[in-house]
Amino acid sequence: MVTRLTAGATTAIVSGSTLPALPMRDGSITLDALVMLRMQRYAGRDTALPARLEWWQARLGARRLDSITDDDVHAALEALALEPARYFVGWDADGRAIYKAKRQQRKSPATLNRYFVALQSLLTWAIKQRIAPKGFVHPCAGIPKRTEPAGKTRFLDRGERERLLAAAARSKWDRLHLLVLLALTTGRRKGDLVNLRWRDIDLDARTASVGRTKNGDPAVLPLVPEAVAELRRFQGKPEALVFASRRRPQQPYDFVFPWRDALKVAGIRGFRFHDLRHTCASVLVQKGVPVLQVADLLGHRQLSMTQRYAHLAVEHRAATAARVLDDLPSVV
Repeated sequence: MVTRLTAGATTAIVSGSTLPALPMRDGSITLDALVMLRMQRYAGRDTALPARLEWWQARLGARRLDSITDDDVHAALEALALEPARYFVGWDADGRAIYKAKRQQRKSPATLNRYFVALQSLLTWAIKQRIAPKGFVHPCAGIPKRTEPAGKTRFLDRGERERLLAAAARSKWDRLHLLVLLALTTGRRKGDLVNLRWRDIDLDARTASVGRTKNGDPAVLPLVPEAVAELRRFQGKPEALVFASRRRPQQPYDFVFPWRDALKVAGIRGFRFHDLRHTCASVLVQKGVPVLQVADLLGHRQLSMTQRYAHLAVEHRAATAARVLDDLPSVV
């Protein structure tokens, strides 16, 4: 039997006073039990992780850790590749995410990689915690990730940004403008923002603690004055979510429809919420902020992820040089 994992359940267990001791060098532990041990200690903000590990539980949950091979992982991923892609449609009465299948579309290489990484990180954790037996061969070690197509780097120009913010300010959801403003000025991912709690925000210092750095320390972000003013309007109790659902306050608000409406009102097409992150990066680079600082602000683990914006810095410098040179006398 697969034990369902939810972000809420994970939080409840983590906040408890006691946790079961981790088994030492126990190859007989099942994958199902290993997942439960991991999630009891999980302090990250990846809300999709429980669902991905749940899929692995359904596939290999009854298997002993020391019996799982790279062939098992490969076969599971091949089966996953044949499943239809899904899209999020909301939450059920128990607070579980509801997805619908896209019948004519298979899961993308990026999605397959995320499921693969979920299992890979779980087994790596088992090795680091000395749960895996000595000599344990990581079943994911010899399996390459799927090749992903080049990501889209779509960002808004100044006029589009202004129209989107204006449309968000008129949204039926009164916090859409704040969410869009934070995304544009911090460059953080949707998951980081919608999981913000008031305890994470220091309005006097104009900072927000979002996620973790590579060293495990909270990532402290500066907040622009406009965002601070908006936040003061809605300030709530420390444990409350900033963008809480109206019906289920312990879950983030599902803003799919207000977001679509704002894009329509602003006349913006082919744009995802994640592209606000690209927009923030592009604005910073074009204003002359070094790529290393942009990478630090966005929380990129690899500088190569930020290099996609490097050409914008070159274009910006070229435009600046052109303006300067236009004022110089020509040399014959």
